[in-house]
Amino acid sequence: MNAVRYWCALALAACVARTAAAQAEEPIKIGFVKTAGAGPLYVAQDRGYFAAEGLAVTFVVFEAAQIVTQATLTGDIDVGTSGLSAAFYNLAAKGGLKLVGGTAREAPGFHTTAFLAPNRAWDSGVTSFKTLEHRSIAVPQMGGPLHYEVALIAAKYGLDIGTMRLLTFQTVPNVANAVIGGQPDVGLVPSNLAQQILDRGQAHNLGWVGEETPWQFSAIFVATKTADRRGAMIEATLRAFRKGAHDFAAAFTSPDGKREDGPTAPAILAILAKNLDQPVSQLEQSIGYVDPDARLDIKDVRRQVEWFKAQHMIPDDANSAGMIDLRYVRPLEAD
Repeated sequence: MNAVRYWCALALAACVARTAAAQAEEPIKIGFVKTAGAGPLYVAQDRGYFAAEGLAVTFVVFEAAQIVTQATLTGDIDVGTSGLSAAFYNLAAKGGLKLVGGTAREAPGFHTTAFLAPNRAWDSGVTSFKTLEHRSIAVPQMGGPLHYEVALIAAKYGLDIGTMRLLTFQTVPNVANAVIGGQPDVGLVPSNLAQQILDRGQAHNLGWVGEETPWQFSAIFVATKTADRRGAMIEATLRAFRKGAHDFAAAFTSPDGKREDGPTAPAILAILAKNLDQPVSQLEQSIGYVDPDARLDIKDVRRQVEWFKAQHMIPDDANSAGMIDLRYVRPLEAD
């Protein structure tokens, strides 16, 4: 009888321990746009890195970078990660948001964003970046990261961006569909969607942004009140993200920083394929560069802020230093 009581007590204790452990997990929501650039998040979730940090993570998918920033400010999500935009810098300049890490950077050899010319436009002469003047260009929203990429290309090639007719389609999928339908002369499309369009022969690629104008494309951010009150959660999220980013980088980046598949590439591609609902054959051509340590290019953030100020999209007194929370950020290089 004593033995029965012992084993019953042991079973009860184990059950209580499991329940307590489950209750100890902190539920958080992470918001982002569904692209291949979210790879480290998918890897961290799939391999249990968030759970190991005591986090019960729910992913919330949005269709434009600006929507992610707004949802982070309002508290609809706890952590946001997306392309940097005027919307982000406006809210950060007013003290509402803080950068806590870097994620994807446009870099040579990697595919993050493509300038796609529908077949109609290609046949009419839109065959290179130099032909973009007096053409219509589709982006999700004015002031978004893809709009900024148009400006970078215009500056590199000495083009007058004022002659370009920027068409806004509100979301990334809408831009992709517009390109498929031949509406704009050019559309900026993230790599995983761009590769689908190219594989179907519905457009031509003028080039990948990373080959032309490298920059800090996306970052991790939180509401300022979250940065001040929930430091342990942020640190835990960043630790898990960095583990996922390390796995992602090891799979697709050589030791000298070049695009190169490693032995673990098939496993990581399988995780991406499952989460993005795309075949591996497309995704293996859609890999962007992700910093394995989630470092932030602070100097480039400063350049972005100055450009948005010059376009009168953010306040003239916006200060990039006040937007970066150095309690959490690892700088790409000494500033």
